[in-house]
Amino acid sequence: MDERTHTHVSEGVSSGDLGRRLVARRTQLGLTTEEVAARAGMASTYLAHLEKHSGTAPSREVLLTLAAALRTTASALTGGDVDLPPGSAQAGRAPEFTHLSSAECADLLAQHGVGRLAVSTAEGPVIVPVNYSVIDTAIVFRTAHGATPSLAAGSQVAFEVDRIDDTFSQGWSVLVRGQAQTVTDPGEARRLAEQAYSAPWAGGRRDVWVRIEPHAVTGRRIVV
Repeated sequence: MDERTHTHVSEGVSSGDLGRRLVARRTQLGLTTEEVAARAGMASTYLAHLEKHSGTAPSREVLLTLAAALRTTASALTGGDVDLPPGSAQAGRAPEFTHLSSAECADLLAQHGVGRLAVSTAEGPVIVPVNYSVIDTAIVFRTAHGATPSLAAGSQVAFEVDRIDDTFSQGWSVLVRGQAQTVTDPGEARRLAEQAYSAPWAGGRRDVWVRIEPHAVTGRRIVV
């Protein structure tokens, strides 16, 4: 491809947050802009332009080429699959199932992000997503008084994180089981706030810290 192909946008695909998704996927793979551009056979300056300008609409050919270079799909790059549950693709022809070691589980948990908290309520078991961090081997998250995640305090809970790659029909999951407790010491709460990876996506006033001390951590991986 030459740059004239790259800059032709009259029949381009709406990019949405294409630039942000390109950067996120490239970073996830540990690649530089130059490395991705070389894989895609395009100028690195053009790829940098796509990453910085969300309004740019590349042709479908370019989008498919970038998806292949980043080992993903065009739909994933444009956000077209944002409302689809992961794992909808067909299973691989020869999947291999393995158990993760304690060290592998710890490494995956330490990447931080969003996990799923399973907690008992008066209406029955509930699973809710929470932004979490790992501090001193414990799972910690911030919530609000009366919110469903706050009901975990004082009980045994399950917490799960996973990553599913529909393109290659592979992924992993890590399950943590342990005792959840509210952090009541102001000094400890300040320390968690300073060391936490990110703030809750839900926003608003969320000043209740909950800590899960793991007593069992298991993980699985499927590759093809």
